[in-house]
Amino acid sequence: MEGFGLTSYGPAASLTGPPRRVLHAGCGGEPLPEWLDGFAETRLDIEATHAPDIVASMTDMGNIGTYDAVLCQHALEHVHGHEVGRALAEFLRVLRPGGHALVFVPDLEDVQPTDEVLYVSPAGPVTGRDMFYGKQDLIEAMPFMAHRTGFTAATLRAALQDAGFAPVTVKRMDCFNLFGIGVKP
Repeated sequence: MEGFGLTSYGPAASLTGPPRRVLHAGCGGEPLPEWLDGFAETRLDIEATHAPDIVASMTDMGNIGTYDAVLCQHALEHVHGHEVGRALAEFLRVLRPGGHALVFVPDLEDVQPTDEVLYVSPAGPVTGRDMFYGKQDLIEAMPFMAHRTGFTAATLRAALQDAGFAPVTVKRMDCFNLFGIGVKP
């Protein structure tokens, strides 16, 4: 989480006892972050080419069991705005009581959809237009990479609360990122 301005995630350490399971929703080709070492990872993605354990949409994950945490790193913005609540309801459904939804999305608070480079990521330069619509050079080959909705701290907080998470914390991070944590009551 250092890339997001955090060096540790306290609640992850509190998820004790076997099994410590994390659902990596919308995993793409990304590995599980180091700060979730010790968790058994189940990878879910709509794109079979990423070789997930489960090929499914975040909006309809099926009977996949229960988890201590759901990690969704830069995938929620790829569903349509009207589907965000359905995806978060699915996260809530598969979490055990007290489980955590850990959601990272682009922070559009002060961003304009222009070609101005805002920062450089491992995937290359990121513009405001990339943050609004998806990384332009990836979308042709992977249409699911298009951004279909966007978030500010207030809208991410409201979406998590509306889905039934309580408490909810949302933090603005480095490089135009939001980190939302929702706990299943």
